[in-house]
Amino acid sequence: MQPDMLALAALGWLLGEPARAQRYLDLTGLDPDGLRRSLDNHAVLASALDFLSGHEPDLVAAAEALAVTPEDLIQAAKELTR
Repeated sequence: MQPDMLALAALGWLLGEPARAQRYLDLTGLDPDGLRRSLDNHAVLASALDFLSGHEPDLVAAAEALAVTPEDLIQAAKELTR
């Protein structure tokens, strides 16, 4: 899967739980409208993967839900920030 598509899928998973979604928005300073407008921004997509990487249980759960490995998510973040 392409890094941007994997990041979008991970972001969708991340936003599926309100408390987790709010933590992400609070940490990034984005609001829902700003996030929608930034979905084509690689830095924003990478920030979602970095957010997940910062909490191993979420990283593992997201990887399982997306049928990828945690390492795939971490690698996608690296590729998006090149």
